[in-house]
Amino acid sequence: MSDELEPIPPERAVEMHLDRMKEDRAEWTRTTHQSELRPFVEWCREEGSVDNLNELSGRDLYEYRIWRREGGYSNSKVDELAKKTLHSNLSTLRSFLKFCGEIEAVPSDLYEKVPLVKLSREDEVSDSYLRPERAADIVEYLSQYEYASRDHVVWALIWHTGARLGAVRSLDLQDLDLEGNKPSIEFAHRPETGTPLKNDAASERVNRISRRVAQILQDYIDGPRTDSVDDHGRNPLVSTDAGRIAAGTIRKAFYRWTRPCFIGKECPHDEDPESCKFATFRHVSGCPSARSPHDARKARVTKYRNDGVPRGVVSDQLNASEDVLDKHYDRASEREKADRRWRIIQQ
Repeated sequence: MSDELEPIPPERAVEMHLDRMKEDRAEWTRTTHQSELRPFVEWCREEGSVDNLNELSGRDLYEYRIWRREGGYSNSKVDELAKKTLHSNLSTLRSFLKFCGEIEAVPSDLYEKVPLVKLSREDEVSDSYLRPERAADIVEYLSQYEYASRDHVVWALIWHTGARLGAVRSLDLQDLDLEGNKPSIEFAHRPETGTPLKNDAASERVNRISRRVAQILQDYIDGPRTDSVDDHGRNPLVSTDAGRIAAGTIRKAFYRWTRPCFIGKECPHDEDPESCKFATFRHVSGCPSARSPHDARKARVTKYRNDGVPRGVVSDQLNASEDVLDKHYDRASEREKADRRWRIIQQ
């Protein structure tokens, strides 16, 4: 052990790391690090007997990886962790140990010894997906039977703009320009008042919307929208009696409406909606057909690309690089991709 290292327990080092992240990281990144470092702290306490990070070695890191891979952590219910989850966990540990090197808690190069997992393309891409046709059916159903409701609005915003959940939640009334022939929505990064965007100021942009979507928003504002102010004195577009809508409430709006039975379609899992426990509000996310707002965002990318919208335009619209769109969002089948190439050749 180097004489320059200063003794520090793992728990204290994690606290310092999270405190440092407040300065230049989005809140959800900090929350992710907090969650993903809990297993490491527990391993230090229960398995590795590491009371002082100065004692941590490359061998310890390899043993931690094995322990974590095999489901080690009190909250884990699996025999073996998914590769993607393990990779994320170890990447966070690597970032943490790099910080620890800066504060002289571990050797400065120890972070390089974290044994990362090599992921294939199949490992990297989530299996959770919503077909564009399903998303369009849901939006159409909401347009007919739940017009200008809060659920209709969050679905319309994500489906028609491809925005992230956090971006939709961040919108204030002042961010809308619904007049004229080119209505628009402006996404602004406001971390100091509780609504940061995914990529900070780089996520700020103006998205044009159709007159149809603008009318939905205006009818919601004029009709069922709750006129409320959030904790920072702002007027949220999507509101509740308590102020700005919670992220969990938006997710439930997607879990709820992506269940086929909720829009009058037959259950593909042979369940009776009258007795299925997933038909209750409390358990909606458990339905095998339930999908998240992020799945709808992926469906939007596939729809844009199937319609021939250039990759660069899709990238700008969704605030994501073309490589990320291709790898993580565009879930077109091989036949759909072949059709795209054929259309280009025929031009």
